[in-house]
Amino acid sequence: MSDAQSDTSKSTIGQGSKLLVDVGPAAIFMITYNVAKRMVEDQAIYWATGIFMLATAAAVVYAIVTQKRFPPMLAVTFVIVTLFGGMTIYLQDPIFIFIKPTIINLIFCFAILISFALGFNVWKRLFGSIYSMPDHAWVMLGIRWALFFAFLAVLNEVMWRHIVDANVPESARWFAGLELSEAFWVNFRFFGTFPLFFLFVLANVPMTLKYAKSADESEESATKDSH
Repeated sequence: MSDAQSDTSKSTIGQGSKLLVDVGPAAIFMITYNVAKRMVEDQAIYWATGIFMLATAAAVVYAIVTQKRFPPMLAVTFVIVTLFGGMTIYLQDPIFIFIKPTIINLIFCFAILISFALGFNVWKRLFGSIYSMPDHAWVMLGIRWALFFAFLAVLNEVMWRHIVDANVPESARWFAGLELSEAFWVNFRFFGTFPLFFLFVLANVPMTLKYAKSADESEESATKDSH
């Protein structure tokens, strides 16, 4: 195997490993719920929540120890999952785990918007090492992501408020006639949210390609300018 092929293979494995860390806990949550639903029925959400908490903690540790990176978004998810998952299990009330995605997405949304108010772009801080873009492009990209996270928060609110086979009060419902199952909400977290993420990323590719330079190109340009 040539050096180029070896580097490509290592890069592919590395990207796959990062994807597993980011997506794995959600997949484990969904699988655990669907398996537990056949055995413990109404307790399935609590079993899935407990396993989800462990899987998220394991993903953070794995990323730090093996991948030598600290994933901030996953770390935030771990804190919220631990807090709201713990309340879900302790109080035996699934509403806490239902609103967890709302809280996480709103945190991401407001983190981006507040960073603008404080004079910096947190999205650029997180991904500026991957490629270089003009500041106005980073602002546009940050606003788009903030709006996307807000959309996901609202979408989750609509869904959990209309779950009819869980402990959701009638007063929480927004739309008459809309009825969803707890299983639908759980499975949508994986089969719905991640495809939406993928489509949103694809929608932003044209803008990224228009403005972005790789980190290496940016360094070469800066070196030429200095001479």
